[in-house]
Amino acid sequence: MSLEKVLSIAGKPGLYKLKTQTRAGFLAESLLDGKTINVSGRHNVSLLSEIAIYTLSEEVPLREVFNKISEKEEGKEAINHKASKEELEEYFFSVMPDYDEDRVYASDIKKVVQWYNMLIKNGITDFSEAKEETAEVEKEVKAATTKKGTAPKATNPKSASPKASSAKKGGATKSAASRKT
Repeated sequence: MSLEKVLSIAGKPGLYKLKTQTRAGFLAESLLDGKTINVSGRHNVSLLSEIAIYTLSEEVPLREVFNKISEKEEGKEAINHKASKEELEEYFFSVMPDYDEDRVYASDIKKVVQWYNMLIKNGITDFSEAKEETAEVEKEVKAATTKKGTAPKATNPKSASPKASSAKKGGATKSAASRKT
């Protein structure tokens, strides 16, 4: 599995693997404990394949950062994400010497290292790019997390008549208007 099906969900710990789309959202499996959760349109979801790290010259996709960490660690786990701020920044500088220290915070570095270690523990080591799969997964996630992606509600046949419709909206019917004059 590649990064195109790995998600970060705001307010939920860890990473999730996209399982299937549902009518109201989608199902995702936690890489921490294997539990499946239902994710609705209210959640802020990010695909790891769409996240980038600021450098002094450009934004580097997260997959490239993971590749650099993997090369440095020879495919094994990186430094513990619970290390001190100084140790994490020093480690990240050895991986990405041109990262923008003003825009990449210690908490961001901690999250990147934690995600990398979690992916390695779960056997996800393919950080290469798969364009056609990315576009398809992006459509699924966007459709599942936006209101526009849900089916419209059926109208009530009783309210289809103009009189009932205007009465429901607070408008006056013809007979009520004629009584006032």
